Amino acid sequence: MAKFDAYMNTYQVAWRRTHALPEGEGWQNGKQRPWILPKQHWQYGLWLGIRRGSAYALPDYLQRNRIQKHQGVHNLKSSWMLCANLYFPFGATEDSRNLLAGFLREYVSPEIQSVDSIELEYAEPTDSPLHPSSLLGEQGGSRGTGQTSPDVAFHINNGQGLVLVENKFVEHSFYTCSARRRNGSDARPGNPDPSRCNETSALPDNFETLCHQTVWGRRYWEHLAPVIDQEVVASLPCCPAAKAGYQLFRQHALAEGIAASGKYNQVISCVALDARNETVRRCLRTTGIPKVRQWGELFHGQAQFAVFTHQQWVAWVHTHGGGQWTDWLHYVQERYEYNV
Repeated sequence: MAKFDAYMNTYQVAWRRTHALPEGEGWQNGKQRPWILPKQHWQYGLWLGIRRGSAYALPDYLQRNRIQKHQGVHNLKSSWMLCANLYFPFGATEDSRNLLAGFLREYVSPEIQSVDSIELEYAEPTDSPLHPSSLLGEQGGSRGTGQTSPDVAFHINNGQGLVLVENKFVEHSFYTCSARRRNGSDARPGNPDPSRCNETSALPDNFETLCHQTVWGRRYWEHLAPVIDQEVVASLPCCPAAKAGYQLFRQHALAEGIAASGKYNQVISCVALDARNETVRRCLRTTGIPKVRQWGELFHGQAQFAVFTHQQWVAWVHTHGGGQWTDWLHYVQERYEYNV
């Protein structure tokens, strides 16, 4: 087990005990753990300012927008809950969105002037050709389940730009491509030859026959093949999505497809992670990419790529928040040990 993940096991159990959360070990993936709450008590893992009954309640937002929250929200180590606690509250007012815009301008792109809204499990409208079902061929999904829905997204610059963010906490990677399994079903037949994923010099020009995702109707390579650096990808031991970069690959395909449509002047695919999680920061080494920050070097399309840390964001709020976020700062410092 990765050191940071193991550390957070102990830390979250101690936090739970200190704050007298409901007793009992909850279940997740067939296991009980002391850092998992009983499922009905999942909201005890939220900052008080976004719990049910607050002026900017997360449960109300999820219901209003028909968003499926992650299955592991009752796990105190949930990155989905961390994302909600750290970023969702700042969509409530113009002042808080301006605070976020300043941060994004500093750490993501100097072209970002304003943040118009903050959305969780983002997707374009269902009747849009930019919805994942049309753009990526991901049929049967919805916001939060069964499709590429970035954890959090920021509409920027008076609707002229879009920032898509994959959020990580204790995870070990961006996961293995789902189409590498030999076992399958009628809807998604198994991959007869996963070794094809290693033919990187041929993949961009021959993905229709080499990538098993195309058998499932997925269109990721359609958007990325024209903009991928063929020399760089040919030097890799496997497809960028194969071993640890699947989520990044899907999000970048989404970002590139949206950017190419011309709907926005600027589209950025981002990763937000915990600076202490060295495992996820270096997980792409199995793909031949030393650090997550180098992912963007694979592509030369219209979509940009950036990485920032949760610690940078908390420090920004501490420095530029004008004292208005004292309660929130106290919470995230105790909840996640984000000290400033």
